[in-house]
Amino acid sequence: MSVERYNPREAEPRWQQVWDDAKSFVTNTDDPREPYYVLEMFPYPSGRIHMGHVRNYTLGDVVARFQRAGQECAASHGLGRLRLAGRECRHGAWAQSRHWTRQNIGTMKAQLKTMGLSIDWTREIATCEPEYYQHQQSMFIDMLAAGLVTRKKSKVNWDPVDMTVLANEQVIDGRGWRSGAPVEQRELTQWFFKITDYAEDLLTALDGLTDWPEKVRTMQRNWIGKSQGLAFSFGLTGAPEGFDTLPVYTTRPDTMRGPTFAAIAADHPLAKALAEGNPEIAAFNKLCQQSGTSAEALETAEKLGFDTGIKVTHPADPSWELPLYIANFVLMDYGTGAIIGCPAHDQRDSDFARKYGLPVIDVFQPLDSDAAVGDVAFTPPKTQKVRYVQWFGEPGAEITCREAMDQTLALFEQNGWGEAQTQYRLRDWGLSRQRYWGAPIPIIHCEVCGTLPVPKKDLPVVLPEDVSFDKPGNALDHHPTRKHTTCPQCGGAATHETDTMDTFVDSSRYFALYRALRRPPRPFRPWPTAGCRWINISAASSTRSCTCSIRASSPAP
Repeated sequence: MSVERYNPREAEPRWQQVWDDAKSFVTNTDDPREPYYVLEMFPYPSGRIHMGHVRNYTLGDVVARFQRAGQECAASHGLGRLRLAGRECRHGAWAQSRHWTRQNIGTMKAQLKTMGLSIDWTREIATCEPEYYQHQQSMFIDMLAAGLVTRKKSKVNWDPVDMTVLANEQVIDGRGWRSGAPVEQRELTQWFFKITDYAEDLLTALDGLTDWPEKVRTMQRNWIGKSQGLAFSFGLTGAPEGFDTLPVYTTRPDTMRGPTFAAIAADHPLAKALAEGNPEIAAFNKLCQQSGTSAEALETAEKLGFDTGIKVTHPADPSWELPLYIANFVLMDYGTGAIIGCPAHDQRDSDFARKYGLPVIDVFQPLDSDAAVGDVAFTPPKTQKVRYVQWFGEPGAEITCREAMDQTLALFEQNGWGEAQTQYRLRDWGLSRQRYWGAPIPIIHCEVCGTLPVPKKDLPVVLPEDVSFDKPGNALDHHPTRKHTTCPQCGGAATHETDTMDTFVDSSRYFALYRALRRPPRPFRPWPTAGCRWINISAASSTRSCTCSIRASSPAP
């Protein structure tokens, strides 16, 4: 018997038409069976798909078809199915951005369709469309009312060419990911999601994600960065008026016998005060502001310091004085913006001390050696036993670092030298961007009534299409009419917020919008409750990692 040769040019269009006519992949939200949701990371429409897309969506398609067609027994026990994909748009092709993006979406969609993927195209979304970002604006207003959105000054990564704020992930080797310009540090008034309110909840919830790879959970724990340490204050000698003490937080109270210097961030209030009367310090502070703001960026940068001439006095011994530096590796938004420098047991401090000829004091040593610490700092795990030679406990004690930390904390609290404190590395999510491509932040500024949310009946706040990019900076600031409006409270003249939301906000929640069918943006309507049970993701894949992970899922309430 002869076997007909497979001809994809003939077979694929024919069977794809059969599937389309039968609506084989259209999701039935009324299906009583347990849902199974396969989610893939959506592509950015930069032009055409590549082999990474092919691999990613093929992996998801295999899972979706297996769950749909290969699990008859499981289906009879209540297994449902849902397979979705979508588009995201970056509003960044200047005056023709919308046309360019939509054209790319059409091209990529046509390419993906030739693959015969089991996608429910009736639920296609585009994050650049008002029908999508109106929900972001509504969510922003709800979070503002709940006290989960705040506006405050913050140190940010600033791209001097694109003239916008960059997330740490958008700074590559100290340069902007789009412009390639050296990134500067600036202090701007920004909008934030107060995710720090949920730091402990996020950390605790990781314990329940037993199907996640342990290395991923570890990365998340490190990102949240819970630490228990010592909060205390140095005394100050020779400081400007108004600066009597210097608050410090350290995660290593057991090393309080080992500091040989103290350091503050370039944007610390004391550093700013010193810069007002000292051009050298002002120039150094400005130099520090030309590096990234992330801990990772500062960790790899050359360690630079400026000796202020001020001395700090130890809380346990006021006669013990240490030099105070301004240093480029100290972050103002972590801890208090001031550190103790213990070179023997912190590589960053070691590099700095050896560069500036500062002493190195060994606090503890390995149990099998009494050799002094060299160029590489001795940083054993806190659970490791070591021999303490310079600390506030019994000399020569062979205990773990954690035990020594606990003993030192108790001693400092007992004597009133400091107190135990818990802190997190996690910071509030800065979402303001000074650019056109992003969901407009739904805020109105009135000189009489202050800062007010746009009434929900007026959502969405839409990006204008008649923008000009002939000037640097935010095109929404330059638009002749867009920012001018009336106050919803007093009816007087007011202005729209011209910052837009970071596009990470767009891509953080698209998985939830697939369940809502496309609708006109006005009048604004909240998310429908139909489809809520599809919110839990059963399988997911990413174009970045080109991997697919599968886990069981129960319906959302």
